[in-house]
Amino acid sequence: MNFRFPFFPALALLFAGSVFTGNAWAVNIAKDVTLDGFLQGNYSADTARENPDGDYFKLAEERLQLKLEANKDPIRVFVKGDFFHDWVGENARSELREGFIKYTSDKWDARIGRQIITWGVGDLVFINDVFPKDYDAFFSGRPLEYLKRGVDGAKFGLYPGLASFDIVVIPFFTPGRFPSSDRFWLFDPMPQITDRPEERPPTSLKDTEVALRAYRQVAGFDTSAYYYRGFFRQPSAIPDNLLAPTKLNLIFPELSVCGASAQGSALGGVVSLEAGYYESRQNESGQNPFMPNSQTRFLVGYQRQPWTDFTAGVQYYVEYMQNYSEYLANLPQGIPAVPKWNDLMSLRLTQMLRNQTLKLSWFMFYSPAVGDYMLNPEVKYNFTDSIWAAVGGNIFGGGNKASQFGQLARDNNTYVQIRYEF
Repeated sequence: MNFRFPFFPALALLFAGSVFTGNAWAVNIAKDVTLDGFLQGNYSADTARENPDGDYFKLAEERLQLKLEANKDPIRVFVKGDFFHDWVGENARSELREGFIKYTSDKWDARIGRQIITWGVGDLVFINDVFPKDYDAFFSGRPLEYLKRGVDGAKFGLYPGLASFDIVVIPFFTPGRFPSSDRFWLFDPMPQITDRPEERPPTSLKDTEVALRAYRQVAGFDTSAYYYRGFFRQPSAIPDNLLAPTKLNLIFPELSVCGASAQGSALGGVVSLEAGYYESRQNESGQNPFMPNSQTRFLVGYQRQPWTDFTAGVQYYVEYMQNYSEYLANLPQGIPAVPKWNDLMSLRLTQMLRNQTLKLSWFMFYSPAVGDYMLNPEVKYNFTDSIWAAVGGNIFGGGNKASQFGQLARDNNTYVQIRYEF
């Protein structure tokens, strides 16, 4: 939904008649209904050179988020929507981030509508969390909460006692959101082909996504088993002709995932383990180099607090490609091959200062197999309970022109986030 409106005058009208309570604004519509949210400015500029569109800003926006929640046991209604003005795209838009109704009983619950679901134990590494992500927001310098996208479907929780179960049914496919070629320098093996129609999975019983999770504590560890049947969230570009292509069809290949995770206290800190098998159902033989091959994925992580208000976390993640010889044999000349073993290491350091009002953080990815990296330093300060600001950067490099972070080497950016919560 796109629309234009006078942004700040509209805010004045929205807050007219609100009641000042303590250090924050609150709107009380009824006894069991609350309305809150935030007003945010978010700006990110390229530090190395202009974007492909000739502009230096990757992001320049003001955003209003409103959250409405109504509770009347056993029913809960939750709606979270954003209204924002994008100076780079020169438009104003709105987005429903979440909007669902939930029913809760002693042994089960149900949540229907748009909702954000988070599974797995990885820190910015997702194996069994198969739900859509927004990497454009992540690489542009938006707050981390914008990495997750909602899905339109139903989630059922069952609690019989021996274990707990989640069942997710998604009839309406939502793709991941990735950096766009107008604001990011991206590797494109066939830049001369501009005809690229996208075909999303249809809304039908056959193509409905299903995800299952069973979880319980085992020997002090939170353990989960997962299953998913649906589609890859990133499209594959399939040429209409291998010898002389004139069109690239963007499709979302069929995917099944089986996996497990465990997380608990050990070795003086918190240990995380996760694994998953990705079955690429439309490329089981591995002979189509334009579709993902099946993979096995592993993750091990460790987090510890060496001293007060300081936390350190490390992860090691591995992808192993199945049918690698078939992939190489059919790879067209001129397209860089991905390695059979691809790995990724991460380091997160967080120090809180000044009574936890000042946060210094450092996050980095590094791939030993490819040699590329991403660095994300950030400083965040809470001026009051309702006002905070953050300054950080996204720095990319290493690898080659086709690797995950190497292709973004010209996209280094510095961002500023300012938020007023009410």
